[in-house]
Amino acid sequence: MISDTTNIKIKQVEKSRISEVDFDNLPFGRVFSDHMLVMDYTDGKWQTPEIMPFQNLSMHPATSVIHYGQSIFEGLKAYRTENGEIAIFRPDMNAERFRLSSIRMCMPEIPNDVFIQLVTELIKVDQNWIPDREDVSLYIRPFLYGDDEYIGIKPSDNYRFLIFTCPVGKYYSEPLRVRIEEHYTRASIGGVGRAKTAGNYSASLYPARLAQKDGYHQLVWTDGIEHKYIEESGTMNIVFVIDNKVISPSEESDTILRGITKRSVLELANEWGYEVEERRISVEEVIQAIKENRLQEAFGAGTAATIAPIEIINFRGVDYKLPAIENREFSKRAFEELNAMKKGKIADRNNWIHKV
Repeated sequence: MISDTTNIKIKQVEKSRISEVDFDNLPFGRVFSDHMLVMDYTDGKWQTPEIMPFQNLSMHPATSVIHYGQSIFEGLKAYRTENGEIAIFRPDMNAERFRLSSIRMCMPEIPNDVFIQLVTELIKVDQNWIPDREDVSLYIRPFLYGDDEYIGIKPSDNYRFLIFTCPVGKYYSEPLRVRIEEHYTRASIGGVGRAKTAGNYSASLYPARLAQKDGYHQLVWTDGIEHKYIEESGTMNIVFVIDNKVISPSEESDTILRGITKRSVLELANEWGYEVEERRISVEEVIQAIKENRLQEAFGAGTAATIAPIEIINFRGVDYKLPAIENREFSKRAFEELNAMKKGKIADRNNWIHKV
C-alpha cells in the first residue's frame, strides 16, 4: 500500500549546481544532480514521496542495513533524443527486477507502475542535467534499505526508498582484459545471485582487486560448485559469438542477474536472424573456441557498461587474445542500434523507450 503518489511533495534547490559541472570530463558516478526522491515505509505502508535537494543522509548507529545488509538497488539511464525529448530505456524491466529483488530480500514491494512514475517525476525536475551530447546520459540509481534502529537479525519493519541521478560518460574507456575466476564465488544455487543486492558486490571486491593488481579490468565468474561453467562478469552479463551463434549463459539458474541490456541484445539478435543460444557454457568450450579461431566476439552487456568489448581472456595464467575489435560485426551493430534507439535516431519498434 502507498499513501499518495499523485501529490508528490517537491522542494527545489534555490540555485542549481549544474554550471559547476564540466560535461566534457565526467567521472562515472561522482557528479550528482540537484535533487533526490525519498519515500519512507512505516506503519506497514509507503508514505507520500518527496523530491528534495540532494543531501547527506542521517542514520542511527543501529540502523539495520549497516549491520545486516538488507539493501537492494537498480541502475537505469535517461537520454536526450535528437529532437530534445527525454527517453528512459526499458524502465519496466528495472521495475520488475527491483520488485523481485525486494521479495528475495524480504522487503516491501513497490508496484512497477509506481516505480516508473517516481523515476519519471524526479527526471522531470532534473531534466536539465541531461545534455544533448553523444556519449553522456543521466544514470539513475533507485535503492531501498532497511531503516530500523534495532540490533537483531530479522527483516526490518521500516524502510527508506531513494532515487538520485548523476550525469555520466563512458564506464569503460578501453577494451577489457578479463580473468576467469576458479576459486572465489560470486553466487551459489539457493543464494541471492539473482537479486540486485549490495552484498553480492561487496563479496566480489576482494577477488576483483586481486585481478586488477594483475592488470585485468574484471573477473568472469564461474559456477560456485565446479567452477566449470561461465556465469557473468563483475559489472555486466557476458555474451559470446562462436561459429556465428550468439551464446550467453542461461538465466534459469538463480545465480545470475537477469540483465536488461543483455536481454535487449539477444532480442535484437533474434530479429536479425542470428542463431541464439542461452545455455550452460563451459570455460573449456570458450577456450577451445579461441584456440580454434571459432570465437569471433566476446563482450559484456550492462546498463553502466552498455556493450563493452573484451580483448583478452585470461585462464590459468595464459592470456588469450581475441579477434580485433574493428572486425566485430555483431556487437558493433548491436551497440549502434541500441544507441540510435535511445537517442531517437531510429523508430522504437519494440516499445523499449519510455518518454518523460
